[in-house]
Amino acid sequence: MILDTSFVIDLMRGAKKAVEKLEEFERSGEAIYLTAPTIYELFLGIALSRASDSEKQRVEEVLREQVVLPLDEEAARAAGELQGELMREGVPIDPLDALIAGIAVARGERVATRNVKHFSRVRGVEIVGY
Repeated sequence: MILDTSFVIDLMRGAKKAVEKLEEFERSGEAIYLTAPTIYELFLGIALSRASDSEKQRVEEVLREQVVLPLDEEAARAAGELQGELMREGVPIDPLDALIAGIAVARGERVATRNVKHFSRVRGVEIVGY
């Protein structure tokens, strides 16, 4: 299960639905992953935050315990194809969401996200909302 950036942010904020969903994943024994694009988004948020030192420390703590899936060649190809299809249909998603979706397709993983509307447009990715 890949945790989308929105899910990670909600967890860090202690959002009840995200915490409950994570507990559900953990009980099922399903492997949990983050992605390189999510790391980018988290550190971008830190750079733009007024409380960047405390936020950075919180993110670093979260990352210590997680496996991060890279944006490798297979994932980049999948992301490009997925986004290209969506662009032809006139319904592209955020490029970083496309990269996360590409990683999910390449790894055969589901994506947990609050942003169901965007990810649901991507064929071949199972979305788990909360």
